[in-house]
Amino acid sequence: MASSLRIELIPVGVHDEGEIARGIGPFAEFSNGGLIITRTSETIKYRDVIIKSAARHRLPAVYPLRFFVTSGGLIAYGTDVVDQYRRAATYVDRVLRGEKPSDLAVQDPVKYELAINLKTAKALGLEVPPTLLARADEVIE
Repeated sequence: MASSLRIELIPVGVHDEGEIARGIGPFAEFSNGGLIITRTSETIKYRDVIIKSAARHRLPAVYPLRFFVTSGGLIAYGTDVVDQYRRAATYVDRVLRGEKPSDLAVQDPVKYELAINLKTAKALGLEVPPTLLARADEVIE
C-alpha cells in the first residue's frame, strides 16, 4: 500500500525578525510540521528570534549548532566546530613548515555533536526515545 505521507521543504528567509516570524508561522498549520535550521550567519544572528518563534508555534526544530539548544532549541546535530578548528591548525602548521597548500587534501568533518534539550521537548509534548538520549553528547534537563 502506498504511503500518503507528503514531505515538503519550504525555504524561509531570515534577513530580519519580521521575515522570520512571517516565514515560520505557516509551518504551524501542518499537523506534522517542523523546522530544519541551516548554519548561516543570519540564523546565528537571529537564533533567539528563531527559537522563540518555533516555541510560540509549538514546532520541533533541528539546529546546526549546540548553542542553539543551550539557548532553548530542541535538538542540534552538526559538526564539532572546535574539532574542525583543531584540525585546521594542523594544516596551518604544515604550511608554515613548507608544505604547499595545493598538496594538502581537503578534509571532511569527522566529529559530529548531538545535543538535546529535554525541557523544550517536554514543552512541545514530545518524548525523546532513550536510544537517542544515549547517543547524545549533551542532554539539557
